[in-house]
Parts: sequence; C-alpha cells; structure tokens
Amino acid sequence: MPLPAGMAGGAAAAVGPIGLRELLLAATAAAAEGTGAAAGPSAAAAAAGGDEEVCVVGIFGKTALQLCSEKAALVSTVCDRQVFPLFEQEDPELADGGPGQEGEPMTKDYNQLQAYYSQESRVLYLVLTSICDTPQLLRACGDLAAAESRETGPGHPSSGPAPLPHAEAHEFWKHQEKLHCLSLLYLFSVCHILLLVHPTCSFDITYDRVFRALDGLRQKVLPSLKAAIKDCPVGKEWKLNCRPCPPRLLFLFQLNGALKVDPLPGRGQDPCGHLEKPPPKKHSPKRRLQHALEDQIYRIFRKSRVLTNQSINCLFTVPANQAFVYIVAGGAQDGDDPVAMLLDQLRSNCTMRETDSLLAPTLSGPRRYQMMRHGRQQLSFHAESSSSSSSSSGQLVDCTLKEFLWQHVELVLSKKGFDDSVGRNPQPSHFELPTYQKWVAAALKLYEVTIEGKDDDPTSLTGELSSKIMGSIKVLEGYLDIDTKFSENRCQKALPMAHSAYQSNLPHNYTMTVHKNQLAQALRVYSQHARGPAFHKYAMQLNEDCYKFWSNGHQLCEERSLTDQHCVHKFHLLPKAGEKPEADRNPPVLYHNSRARSTGACNCGRKQAPRDDPFDIKAANYDFYQLLEEKCCGKLEHINFPVFQPSTPDPAPARDESSPAAPEGEIEKLREKEPQTQGESTGLSLALSLGQSTGSLGTYPPDAQGGGDNAESHGQSGDSKSEKRPSLVDRQASTVEYLPGMLHSNCPKGLLPKFSSWSLVKLGPAKAYNFHTGLDQQGFIPGTNYLMPWDIVIRTRTEDEGDLDTNSWPAPNKAVPGKRSAVVMGRGRRRDDIARAFVGFEYEDARGRRFMCSGPDKVMKVMGGGPKESAIKALNSDMPLYILSSTQGRGLKPHYAQFMRLFVVVPDAPLQITLTPQVQPGPPPCPVFYPEKQEITLPSDGLWVLRFPYAYVTERGPCFPPKESQQLMSYKVLRGILKAITQ
Repeated sequence: MPLPAGMAGGAAAAVGPIGLRELLLAATAAAAEGTGAAAGPSAAAAAAGGDEEVCVVGIFGKTALQLCSEKAALVSTVCDRQVFPLFEQEDPELADGGPGQEGEPMTKDYNQLQAYYSQESRVLYLVLTSICDTPQLLRACGDLAAAESRETGPGHPSSGPAPLPHAEAHEFWKHQEKLHCLSLLYLFSVCHILLLVHPTCSFDITYDRVFRALDGLRQKVLPSLKAAIKDCPVGKEWKLNCRPCPPRLLFLFQLNGALKVDPLPGRGQDPCGHLEKPPPKKHSPKRRLQHALEDQIYRIFRKSRVLTNQSINCLFTVPANQAFVYIVAGGAQDGDDPVAMLLDQLRSNCTMRETDSLLAPTLSGPRRYQMMRHGRQQLSFHAESSSSSSSSSGQLVDCTLKEFLWQHVELVLSKKGFDDSVGRNPQPSHFELPTYQKWVAAALKLYEVTIEGKDDDPTSLTGELSSKIMGSIKVLEGYLDIDTKFSENRCQKALPMAHSAYQSNLPHNYTMTVHKNQLAQALRVYSQHARGPAFHKYAMQLNEDCYKFWSNGHQLCEERSLTDQHCVHKFHLLPKAGEKPEADRNPPVLYHNSRARSTGACNCGRKQAPRDDPFDIKAANYDFYQLLEEKCCGKLEHINFPVFQPSTPDPAPARDESSPAAPEGEIEKLREKEPQTQGESTGLSLALSLGQSTGSLGTYPPDAQGGGDNAESHGQSGDSKSEKRPSLVDRQASTVEYLPGMLHSNCPKGLLPKFSSWSLVKLGPAKAYNFHTGLDQQGFIPGTNYLMPWDIVIRTRTEDEGDLDTNSWPAPNKAVPGKRSAVVMGRGRRRDDIARAFVGFEYEDARGRRFMCSGPDKVMKVMGGGPKESAIKALNSDMPLYILSSTQGRGLKPHYAQFMRLFVVVPDAPLQITLTPQVQPGPPPCPVFYPEKQEITLPSDGLWVLRFPYAYVTERGPCFPPKESQQLMSYKVLRGILKAITQ
C-alpha cells in the first residue's frame, strides 16, 4: 500500500510527546498572540502547522505486566522513531490532572492523556494511560498503602497498616473506572480513529459493557456538550453531533507467546524439506486468527446493539470491507520487552562452541568461554518491519502495523470519510477534517468540561455544564458497577428477613437494652444473607429502620426506680407543677410507675403501710414517712437535722462542681491502717466522710470517738470532751443554693438539702423497753425483736473502797469485792459502777418482715428471757447494709432485707452517748453517706430510733441495691456508729 511522502522520514518534523492539556493551552495561546512563538517546541510545531488539516488517532486499552508500555511502542513503530521514552519516569510531570498532583487517592485521577503531533504526516496521536496500565496501577496501589499507613499512624500498636474496608476499596476502584469512562468519552468525541490495545489474543467481553455505558452517557450529556462547543469554529454537523465523525474503532491484539507460530523458511532452506507436512494454506495462522476475531467482535457488538445499521447513531463504527483487527506477534524477539530481549541475546552469545570444546587441547586452569556471533537480526524495538507481499511458499504475507493503520488514516486525510452504514437504506454519516487550530478550539472546550469539570464560578456556563455531566455519571453505575448492583439486590432481599428477626418475640413496649439485643440478632440474620460492597450501606439502613420502629410507639420509658425497676409506661412526659396526668395525650403525661409495691414502717417503726416503688429521692426518703408521721409519730419527740433555709424567693440547686470521687481503694487503704478499736475507726471514717484531711479540720484524738467497756478509753474521755468536730451548721451553710441530692463525702461543702433523708425519734423513756419481752411493734419475726445489752463502765472502785465494804452483804448476783480483779468487766463489780444501755440493728425486707441482727450476717434468735449476747461485737464491726432475708420466698430470686433503723436505749446515768452514722452503699469509689448533723448527742433516759434512708442517691445517680450475694460485703454501715463518754 503506498504511503505518503514523508511518512517514513517525518521524524525530523515531529516533536516529542507532551501532556494534552499543555498542548491545547500552548496552541490556544499561540493562536491568540498570532505568532508562532510559544513556550516549548511542541507549541512551536503546533503553531507552524496550525492551518493544516489533521487526522486525530486515539490509543487506549490495557497493557501487560511489563516494564515498557505497548501503547508507546506502537506509536514509535508507526513513526519509525523512538517517540516515547523506553521506561516511564516515577512521577511524570504531565499536566492533565494525573497522578502527579497532590491529594487523597480517593479523589485523585490516575488517567493521563499524552499527545504526539507529527506535522509531516499530519497525524495527532492521543495516548490514554489509565488505571488499566501497569505504571498507573502501581501508583494507585502505592498511594492506597500510604493512605492506610497515615490513617493507622506510626504509633499504632498493630504490626502493620490496617487494610482498607471492602466497601471503600470497591468504591475507589469503581470511581477510577468512571473517570476512565469520562476520558474515553473525550477520546470518542475528538478522534477520527481509535486503537484499542489488548495484551492477549482473545477479546475482552467487558468492553461490550463499557461501550454500552459510554453510549448511554454520551446520549445523556449530548445537550451539555452541544452548548459547550456552540461558539467553536467548527462545522454545523460537528456542533450537532459533538464529534467530527463517528470514529472508527480498530483492535490490536498481542500474542505474547500464547500462540506458537512457526517462522517462515529462511534463505537457503528448502521450503519443501518436510514432505510429510501438508502444503501451507493461503492465509497464515495469524491472519486466520485475525479473521476469526473480527467475526466474533462484530457478532457480539451487533447482538448487544452497540453496532447498528446506521453508523451515525452508534458510538463508533467498524469497517465492513476492511480489516479492523491486527495481531502483533509479541515476545522478546519482537521487541515488546527490551530487557527480556537483551537477556536472551546475551544468553545466546555467551555460550561455548561445541567444535571448539572438542578440538581444544586439555589444559589445566579455568574454563574459557568465547563469544560467538550468530546470524541474528539487529536489535529493534519495532513491532514489525516491512516485507514483500508474498513468500516463496505462496502464502500471503501479513501487512505491517503502519500499513494496517494507514489504510484508515488515508481515508481521513483524503476527506473521503467512513461509510460504515449497512442495510437496505444506509444513511450517510457526517465527516469533517478540521484544521489543527479548529480542532484545538473544540478539544479544549470539551477537555475543560469532561475531564477537568471546571466549576470555579457556579454562574458560568462551564460550571453549569460540568455539574450536569457529573450528575449524569450516575448512568454509568448501572453498566459498570455490576458488583454493587448485585450486592444491593442481595441486601434488599435480606432486609425483610432481618426485620422479621428483629420483631420476633418483642413486647409491645420495650427498652433500649431490648432494642439493642434484637438489633444484634437482626444484624446476625442480615450478615448471613447479605454480600458485597453494599453490605455496610444496608446494614445502616437496617439500623435506622429498627430504630424508627422502636421509637414509633414501641419505646418504653427508660427511667429506673431507686430500686432498679423499670417504669412500665411507654415513653411519656412527667406532669409539671400543678398539672394533672393525662394518659390520652401524645406523648402521655404520667408519673413513673414500676408496678412494684412494698411494705414499710414509719419513722418510729410502730406502724406499717404499703408504698409504691419510688423514682425520686424525696418520695423515697421523705414523702412516705411524712404521710405516716401524721398518723403515728407526729406527737413524739424529734431531733431535727439542719436543712436548707432559703433567703431568696427562688433558690437554685447547686451546680455539679463536686470534688471528684475518692480514688478506688482509698477507703480500703485507710481501713487497713485503722486499729481494731471503736474510737480510732470512727475518727478516720469521719475524716474521710468530710472529704478532708485531718490537717484541715485539726487533730482529733481517736479516743474522743471511742466506745465500749475498756478502762483505758474511758480514762481519757474527760480530756477529749472539749474538742468537737465542726459540723456543717458551724460552717454557715449557704442560703442561696441548696444540695439537690443527699449529703455524702463527695458533696460541695457548705450546702444543705431541702429535706433530710434521716429521722431521729424518741419513743419514750428508757423504762419503756422491756428486756424480757423486747419491742412491741408489728412486723417483727418472733424471737428477733430484742435489743442487745451494752454494759458501760462508769467508775472503777479502788481497793480501799472495796475493803470498807467487806462486812456488808453482797448484792444479788454479785461476788465478794475482794475476790475480783480491777480490770474485769461485768462480773465482780457493784451495780452502781456499771450502766446498761441497749442497742438494736433492725433490718426490713420489701414484704414488711423485720428482724434484729446481733452481728454481721447473724440474725438474732431469742427463745425467751432476752438476749444473752452483748452489743460490743456488733458496735466494733461493719454491719452489712443488706442481708438475705431470714424467710425466702418460693422463687429463685433472693430477697434482701435492708438496714433501716437503729434502736438505742440510753440509761439514766452520768454518761453521754454520741451517734455518728456513716453508710457506704456500694463498693469503692462509692461515697460515704451521713446525716446533716454528723455527731448527735442522745439525751439520757430515752428510747431513741434512728431511721436510715430508704434509698441512696448521688449527683451521678442512685446507688442501686445489690443483685448478687457476693457483693453484700461492699454495702455496709461503718463501725463506730455509737460512742460513750462518761461525765
């Protein structure tokens, strides 16, 4: 086939490859200045040939895993020179939004358009390098790995960077595929001829899907592209169809050793040397493969409606009477991989001649190798060289790549165009051969819209067009993202099954905990059936659907009572002050109710009444007892605790600026340092309860808080009476802010609550308690209503005082004074030397059953005549706040009894009994609770009852009762609750 003059020797007039965007901008600037001087040799060459008509050839496709680029080698072959560098640089500075720019890999465009304009042959080559090429694929993987390393951080404890989630990785690769389609759309809009390069000799069926996606995208954005080039100096048909002509698509396949083709017999060889072989066919195996691929490709595109009878409506065309498939015999010998070819040449040359090894004499020493030269072809990086039209065997010789391509380029340069329509009434397609400057003007506009997507000025035309085009990319998802489409269909089928799993065995109203448990079950069912990149998207939708179902009339009130019981109402509002409950409103206005009821006694313990499960501290520790106060305890003598006294009409609650909770284990460390004496233990506990150190409050001798019968403690009691621990009242409590909860060790100092959660009542004189019959109150289990005796030494007689009284008769139940020891308590002393008090620790369960305990975890059981055990052991021990009830029900759930009252009988004697209650209702760092008056001196000759709080609440929430018996020892009333001081 004749080639135009200068095609083979046009290298002198050609320039090297350059970025397409740089080429377009340089040509536009040169045309605007009206001179041929522009930046760079490529711009100068473009200006020199600006009035020449050009044929635009686009090259795209995939490449094999090789160091060199097949696409660049094809351009070098056609132009008979080394146009592109042999090896691509690490980061090419080619300006078309390629991978050289900074940014996250998720938003980076790895598509790269390079241009090479041969002025002599008037052909402009556009080479698209995309994610389908090995260099760009390696850059993308490297950027992803670097992004994962940055997200993980250098100090991450894991051994390596965390892998990218499947959905994000899938989205990244599909985004790159969409950008690749935009670049292809640009090539199909500005080129006359397109070369599809494929590294194997089989057709990739995925191109059918890509071309259908491009056709749909082009039809969608065609109005926007028309508006972009309406002012360009091109023909009317180009403006109408947004392309110079329906481009002709050619296919280039490479064998790469997949098909072994025997070489033709060389010179001097007998072509008929092998008589047993059949005579060769007319066409070579490569030519027959070429024809088979042409038939296969045409049938596929016709079946999928990519190719139709009318070429003007198609994305591209293929010739009906010309070859559109070319096979490049790849391999090391053909220059596809120059490194492999050089290694093979070196290996063949560095061998030892057999004749030389046989004739050479046997010599000692190292083996000698000789370089042998074979009659091989010179090193060439071209795909093929020109040869004659037929061989001596009569077989037609395949044409070269230049001859294959030029038969189509000649139709463009001769302005004949492509007449590829078929059928009975074929319609002629438009064709335009623009000049270089006209093509640059139209190509630059399309480049800005489709590739760059300029939207700096939203009011500009380009910004509007780019937004429309970017919105039209959604059309590609139905064609390209088949995995996501399948995944979405699969996940949509799994959603109803997950919804059914969520709603199974659900009550009408349920709490957040039940919602989360059911949601976890629904997600397990969903994960068994859902697959693919849409898994996370529909898992989030399942979460939202389940939450909407729960919050739409199925939400149970999340409030828990002070005994850790849920409110049974659905989501509701609390009535405001003076407002009545309204159950018919949406949401309803109701008080909290757990439907749990218990039986409790009043402050003095003489009257019992049922009570509802409380939800606030005032109802638990004040309102219930105030109602019974009017019926029972109102006329009894009370010792009132200090409460908040407002000085303003609208006092405000104190802000939560309390000191941080005591460190875990601080109480236990202090307890380990305490001696096992009553006085010292109370001193340390009281200092901890105030949240202060002994240095801030002053030094207080531990004996001042001592109690018991030892003579040493009572001997020092007189010196310690004058030193008192300052109370909150002495610190001038605030009259503007009040404490919203209860008083405990972590509260701000100087604040008092509006009401007291404690109560101290006098039932009567000391003689009101009968030692032999016990307390006469309702609710006590028989044999457990007795108080324990507490003998307190008032005065110790000397030996002289004992000798003066030897002639008198001893008192009943008393031994002779001379036969007793001075340090023995109880036995051997006179009646006026000892004062007897009585102490009782009362526990009460939810069913109203009451009983006394004689020690930790020891329920009192008296058969008659009063208890024999002394109260000293109980006073010197931490009594449990909760204990297993002595009468359990039939259920498996244990019933606990709570320490509710302390009974104290103060005798009419010269002594002073001080009350210092401290309660720790939970394991550390739970604070220590105490009444508003920390030290209460009980008047003599009285039966006193200290009622403890029913519930304990801090600013962070209530201290719930224990649920497991193993935790009972952490809930305790600290020892040292009573101390006796003689006067």
